[in-house]
Amino acid sequence: MIAVGLFFGLWWIMVSGGDEAPWLPAGLAASVVLVVAVSAREVVMRRAWTRYLLENGIRENPRSRSRSGSRSQKKGFSSLHSAALRAIQKQSSAAERPGSTPEMHLDVAQLCHEYLSSTDEVIRSGSHGSEKGIALRAGQERVRALHKHHLLTWAKGQSQLLTYEAQQRARTFDKIETATRALDCLHSALRIYPDEADLTESRVAIEEFIASVKVAHWVELAERSAFKGQYRRAIDRYRDALFYLNQDMVKEDVRIAGTDKIEREIEQLKARLRSGNGTSQRKPEDSGPNREQ
Repeated sequence: MIAVGLFFGLWWIMVSGGDEAPWLPAGLAASVVLVVAVSAREVVMRRAWTRYLLENGIRENPRSRSRSGSRSQKKGFSSLHSAALRAIQKQSSAAERPGSTPEMHLDVAQLCHEYLSSTDEVIRSGSHGSEKGIALRAGQERVRALHKHHLLTWAKGQSQLLTYEAQQRARTFDKIETATRALDCLHSALRIYPDEADLTESRVAIEEFIASVKVAHWVELAERSAFKGQYRRAIDRYRDALFYLNQDMVKEDVRIAGTDKIEREIEQLKARLRSGNGTSQRKPEDSGPNREQ
């Protein structure tokens, strides 16, 4: 209704303004509104789907019911519960197919989370019999395993894609920004499963990559300054590189080798300064490890 009203409203305004083709912009605006409304409805319905299946027919009326009614309710509960589990399993199987994307695994993990939240509420409410409680807990056990599998698969896959993308970027800022997004994926999974060694190893590897990018950035700037004869500026930039090289996430052997090399370069530049070959001073605004341009 909103899209139709918008169409005729815009059409009337443009006709009044003398537009030769008033239906074109009016139709375009109405289409955009319709697409947005359908997309929003799909997202809302999808997130509420599991809750509806589980809660519709699960909660019992506190008044006494006949035996036939109880049997009917149990049958309805069993059907709804089985339907929710089947839907999760179906989406899980689709995510496991070759060519699937990490986002598909994330969708399954989110659906599992919604199922677990809904069943937790039903169990806490106490509005279920012993048979229902057994069925709910059995379903939760299966869904928890699926949740863990798909969330970890998403975190690993998405972080690998983003890390590869970061390696292909040309600018230092883009490399760091993309690698940081990969770290965010791992951190979100580690908050739920902090004991996963694979995630921790991936996180350390990405942190080392970010540190190496920053070190390489400052070494390159130092080399440029030294080439121009700006030895004091080059020394300060080498020291900026040392700052990132000595972070905890850098492996000890890499840190030792890199530190030795940079310190030798600094000593050579100091020797040139003492011999009077330094030609310029470093400006204050060029200093500091926060400069990442």
